Amino acid sequence: MYNCVAKTLHGLEEVLAGELRDINAENVSPGRRVVGFSGDLEMIYRANYNLSTALSILRTIKSFNISKAADLYSRAVGFPWESIMAVGQTFMIVPVVNSTLFKHTGYPALLLKDAIADRFRKKFGRRPSVDQNKPDIVLNCHISGKEVNISLDSTVIPLFKRGYRKYQSQAPLNEVLAAGIVRLSGWDKKITLMDPMCGSGTLAIEAALFARNISPGKYRDFFGFMNWHDYDRDLFIKIMKEAKKKEKDECPEIICRDIDRNSINISKENIRSAGLGNNITVSRADFLDKNTPGGEYFIIMNPPYGERIDPEDIEGLYAGIGERLKHAYPGSQAWLLSSNMEAVKKIGLRASGKQTLYNGKLEVKLLKYQLFKGSIKKK
Repeated sequence: MYNCVAKTLHGLEEVLAGELRDINAENVSPGRRVVGFSGDLEMIYRANYNLSTALSILRTIKSFNISKAADLYSRAVGFPWESIMAVGQTFMIVPVVNSTLFKHTGYPALLLKDAIADRFRKKFGRRPSVDQNKPDIVLNCHISGKEVNISLDSTVIPLFKRGYRKYQSQAPLNEVLAAGIVRLSGWDKKITLMDPMCGSGTLAIEAALFARNISPGKYRDFFGFMNWHDYDRDLFIKIMKEAKKKEKDECPEIICRDIDRNSINISKENIRSAGLGNNITVSRADFLDKNTPGGEYFIIMNPPYGERIDPEDIEGLYAGIGERLKHAYPGSQAWLLSSNMEAVKKIGLRASGKQTLYNGKLEVKLLKYQLFKGSIKKK
């Protein structure tokens, strides 16, 4: 059993903790943008392959305290690094440092690199090379105050890079964020889901994966643990086969719409790449056009914020969104993601729920609107 950490985005910690419990991880403990858990190699493989809201999975290999910077080298040089990597492999160190013991973040990485190199030279007369671009082994060196945790990155290529997205629109939504939004919304996987401003189609694709119980790792051909000494290929094949058996054929109707013709074409290609063409309907439509048919849907939308995509009249856009939601979609539930709170005020509807998330470096709000049929009479 290993102590592990699953990294995620702010606001998705509890969602990820639930996913980890669903795959029977032990000692699940949510933190800040991370969830700790315990598991064996099988659990590490399973977490990488099955989790939708994790960015990466780290396996702790050494933890200790230091009182000065030089202690990092002296404590690390005695560790049997040959049990982690071979002389002929390459490695990279990712430092995450919050400590007054170090003035520069790169210095701990240099100390750790020297400790590994000296260990190998002493035992074998030569050492593994550092490769910052495509390393075989990635080590995470996390230092908080005097506490040091060195971990193996079992993922290397972040898990939001699913592998199905062949093209992207101007402001694509991170796949992990999209998966988290679908889960936070409480969608029951029964009512028709619609994204009327679909961009690259990511929200719709992640919703379909969720509804059909398709593991997001299905589309990838590489995980960091495949370069480990103890990689068990047969075990990983077993996990992939188990995941395939749990997939469902049935899926509620999912609708993708966008006013931009290029976005529609991109969505179609990405949906085809994910093998979900039978589950998601794509069409070009203007959400603000009164001739665009309404109805009762579960709506999730990510309109422009006025950042990477800047409409001429951002407040007019949001006012139009509010008007259409109110008059064309009675009985629906709508979830809207935005960082532009001034524009959100123009929607003219009271949000019944709010969740703070981050889209890249932007703080965004996920807002819930319950669209009642008829008028609400005061008691």
